[in-house]
Amino acid sequence: MRRVQLACAVIMSLLSTGAWSADPLVLQSDFGVKDAAVASMKGVAVGVSSDLDIYDLTHEVPAFNIWEASLRLAQVAEYWPKGTVFVSVVDPGVGTPRKSVVLRTQSGHYFVSPDNGSLTAVAEQLGIDAVREIDEAVNRLKNSEKSYTFHGRDVYAYTGARLASGVITFAEVGRQLPAEVVTIAYQKPSYRDGVVLGNIEILDPQFGNIWTNIDRETFAKLGLEPGDNLSIEISEGERIVLRQSLPYFRMFGKVPLGKPLLYLNSLNRVSLALNQGNYAASFGIASGPDWNLKISKD
Repeated sequence: MRRVQLACAVIMSLLSTGAWSADPLVLQSDFGVKDAAVASMKGVAVGVSSDLDIYDLTHEVPAFNIWEASLRLAQVAEYWPKGTVFVSVVDPGVGTPRKSVVLRTQSGHYFVSPDNGSLTAVAEQLGIDAVREIDEAVNRLKNSEKSYTFHGRDVYAYTGARLASGVITFAEVGRQLPAEVVTIAYQKPSYRDGVVLGNIEILDPQFGNIWTNIDRETFAKLGLEPGDNLSIEISEGERIVLRQSLPYFRMFGKVPLGKPLLYLNSLNRVSLALNQGNYAASFGIASGPDWNLKISKD
């Protein structure tokens, strides 16, 4: 009887702490994989719990590019199960007063990150449930107090691993903050008087395609059919970079090799490409909060 009671107590303890089964831990950074930075983060996480399943989102975010870090999180988060903990470390402000936080979204995902704009897209896409500031007196790798430049290892990976493994609850991350995060301003998709406007969010790094935030529903307000021609205007701030006429098609093969087209990508967003070419490099296009696209019927 005593053994049964003890076993039940252990099971209840595991269930109450969340340690019965770990949630996935997904890492993102701008560190690259040429040195030991990412391996150090994983080592810290495994040191918290060897039962963790650790995955890489990407470690090839361009250096200091908070905007791209935000978008990469939003591209993948919805495909991961509730409870997944994302650790995102793109932190040009390390050592400044920016806060270290954990965001819990309304979808039940967790994001461990500096509050520097990296959470812009997931906060908007998945909704904010609560935000807590990491208490480094508790949630910091032991004996790392004199290390000031690698919070990705010492604070974020450590806290993310503790949360994913159930060593701590969300409430034990630290004090609760207002349900808001630092955000980056950008052009939202819109339609008015026969013109669609949107932001060039990101480039397809392998092929040079242009990915925007203009969703299928907003684009559909132009009333186009595949094969129709469009006029586009790409600008960076007030500077017009490109004006072009091109067709709308669903597949690249509908235009000759090297020719441009507008299509809807795998996220059902408006994109631009050259058939078997690099659109961004060919026309000098980049991405970011200041890069915008205007579309109208030709």
